[in-house]
Amino acid sequence: MKSASLPSLRVTPELRKAAEQVLEEGETLSAFIELSLRANIEKRQNRREFMAKGLASRDLARTSGKYVDASLVIEELQGMLDQARRQSS
Repeated sequence: MKSASLPSLRVTPELRKAAEQVLEEGETLSAFIELSLRANIEKRQNRREFMAKGLASRDLARTSGKYVDASLVIEELQGMLDQARRQSS
């Protein structure tokens, strides 16, 4: 598979310097930019999937008429958090 280029990116000297200062040993600026791009693509894909699942769940609840009160969900989550904190102490 052939590789493709991305458009060149103009940034302020301060942003470039900040990026260069966080490079790992032996890492190039190009590798850092590619890794950042991949991470943001994955983040956006995950967000879209999350939103799609949430909307589908909403639609199912509307058609079935089965809802769980938010206060009950929060209460259950708080109980789980309290239990996890007790176990980690």
